[in-house]
Amino acid sequence: MLTSAACRWLLRTPQYGAPVACDWLFIDGSSLIFRAYYGVPAGDRAGGAVQVNAIRGFLERLGRLVVQRRPRRLVVADDWAWRPDWRVDLIPTYKSHRVAEPVPAGLAPQVPVIHALLDGIGIDVVGVCDHEAEDVIATLTRLASGTVEIASGDRDLFALVEDPRVRILYPEKSGLTVIDEGEVTRRYEVPGRRYADFAILRGDPSDGLPGLRGVGGVTAAGMIRRYGDIAGVLREKPLSDADRQYLKSAMRVVPPVADLPIALPSGRRGAYPAHEAAMQLLAEQYGVQAACERLLSAVRRLADQQSGDG
Repeated sequence: MLTSAACRWLLRTPQYGAPVACDWLFIDGSSLIFRAYYGVPAGDRAGGAVQVNAIRGFLERLGRLVVQRRPRRLVVADDWAWRPDWRVDLIPTYKSHRVAEPVPAGLAPQVPVIHALLDGIGIDVVGVCDHEAEDVIATLTRLASGTVEIASGDRDLFALVEDPRVRILYPEKSGLTVIDEGEVTRRYEVPGRRYADFAILRGDPSDGLPGLRGVGGVTAAGMIRRYGDIAGVLREKPLSDADRQYLKSAMRVVPPVADLPIALPSGRRGAYPAHEAAMQLLAEQYGVQAACERLLSAVRRLADQQSGDG
């Protein structure tokens, strides 16, 4: 039974009552957690010690995504390696900022609480040793049937767009932008499924990706249009040994891995929460009962409506 506060929250949230937007909604968990941490003031602390801004912000944002996007199934992907050794071995500068700027001290103790609350509610969380959330999402996208939306602030996932089946929900100052093949082409002037090739050539400082020396966005786009992809560049364009080696390494590092040995989870439950006592205890301990109830209400409402649809 929804409380009156939860009902008011659902009614205030835009787009509720719109048709189901996708069969699957995959959440880049780390991306959403970091945005919640930096987007919500630190404020109160649980028991005067642990910050709860990321916990509260994550639950609120995920609840709104569920209400707005109305997926049939929902999965949160987790980073089990922030900077996988196998990627660093191939490109030593890969995400080097994650060494210089580790997980903030105020955020670190909040992450396991978020995971425990998701488990209590009954939302699937998937991670794979030595891989990032983007790899988990790429593999789940390959395994999933039907339409897929991916909520992430990681541009690497633009490589997965596939009209009309797969699109990215990318956070910007104006709100969530839907990234499909047309939007990739508009922004980067390359074919919609060629973002990874473009990023390899141009480079990306936010990922510690150097790119080819002297190649910027305009030149990279022109090369993609001329040669088709990185394989075409390697095959047809004269390159130095160093550039050739970089491109070969980047072809393994940049595209998200889509063949991890994982199964597609159910993405939904017949009833929520999965572990009510544990969920309530954690929510009370960290003072996030309202945010937890709102997310629970959102997934319950979807489950009820989808059950009614047969």
